[in-house]
Amino acid sequence: MLELIKSIILDYQETALATGIPRRLRVETVPGKATVCIGVRRCGKSTFLFQEIKRLREKGVSPQNILYLNLFDDRLYPLQQLGPALITEAYYSIYPEKKNMEMVYCFFDEIQVIPNWESFVNRVMSMEQCQVYLTGSSARMLSREIATQMRGRALSWEIFPFSFREFLDWKGIDSTPPFSTRKTLLIRQAFEQYREMGGFPEVLGISAPLRTRIHQEYFHTILFRDLVDRYDVSHPRAVVDLARKLIDNISSMYSVNRLTEYLKTLGHKVPKTSVSNYLAWLEDAYFFFSVCVFDPSATRRNTNPKKIYCVDHALVASVASGMFMNAGHLLENIIFMALRRCWPEIYYYRTRSGKEVDFIVPERGHVRVLVQVCESLRNPQTREREISALTEAMRELECQNGIIVTAEEEERLDSVGGTIRIIPAWRFLLELPDSNTTH
Repeated sequence: MLELIKSIILDYQETALATGIPRRLRVETVPGKATVCIGVRRCGKSTFLFQEIKRLREKGVSPQNILYLNLFDDRLYPLQQLGPALITEAYYSIYPEKKNMEMVYCFFDEIQVIPNWESFVNRVMSMEQCQVYLTGSSARMLSREIATQMRGRALSWEIFPFSFREFLDWKGIDSTPPFSTRKTLLIRQAFEQYREMGGFPEVLGISAPLRTRIHQEYFHTILFRDLVDRYDVSHPRAVVDLARKLIDNISSMYSVNRLTEYLKTLGHKVPKTSVSNYLAWLEDAYFFFSVCVFDPSATRRNTNPKKIYCVDHALVASVASGMFMNAGHLLENIIFMALRRCWPEIYYYRTRSGKEVDFIVPERGHVRVLVQVCESLRNPQTREREISALTEAMRELECQNGIIVTAEEEERLDSVGGTIRIIPAWRFLLELPDSNTTH
């Protein structure tokens, strides 16, 4: 087994790794802490590790100082019985002169398949001169839990499907301002393609029918491997029906009580506690995200209805049961995910008179971003409703600036209470910072 591990290590050191489109995420490593990449399945975590390896090589790090293993490799299955200590034994038997003398960069993909991996990683970090990178996602352990297991000894970096700016990178379109007329036209056209394709790397550039099939495969894999198999769910059909209900009502309000009643109408005898667990597990898998009302009271935040969003808007369109998804809801989902890449804490706001603003991002006691999303303001009643809700929220929150994101319209409204920018979605997305969140 030792010789096989040595062979696999050397193969990776000599292989030109498929690094794909560089992600707009810069990982900062800290001595003594593992770097953990977390995110939904198929979002590009393994490819991101290859990109980090490429960066190290470009900085002059010798390939011999880089140890990469995908523990999901079936050739490494015996490690589940023999233990992970064979990994470092194999590496230092190839390069004994490096032990405790040179920095070694260890990349362990799908680490969770190895029992007792936590103590192994902890020992490597404390006793060897190593910087450790980890990913994991499977029915056995979700990537978020990899970070939890390493709490205090790790920094976690979230990876999502492509942002719009990364989609433009894939298209080969420069997204840096200023925008000429030609560049603006190219970006607007690309945004329509992004609305259609979404951000999962694997589906970009393929036919619509095949993209739909792959999205549906993702949907079922997440449900059955990350929930049903992992938690031994006794009502798997209830999980599927719940997830489909959420997909069909994306960007809309939900409550656990209403969802439980809905499942009962389908014949599922599932208690409210189970429905809450299903929702929590779907969020742990980075598949769905719940947004609470903005309120200083934790009780009111939890008892009020929440809004639901999905990790990828195009997947929603591929899985939804209706023939025509609400374009405004999908646009709202795009904006939510763009905000979520930048800030983990996002709420919706309800004014004292009951009007709703889609997103508020608080920061240190003040409002950082206040955003309303609407497909179009051409209808006078719609325009009045959206502007009125945002103006009222700005006044109550003492916020001088508000944003209404639309598909195409652009305008600036100045009033006594502050300034409202009406801005097309493509421009709003390009004004946001690159995602760079840690946990």
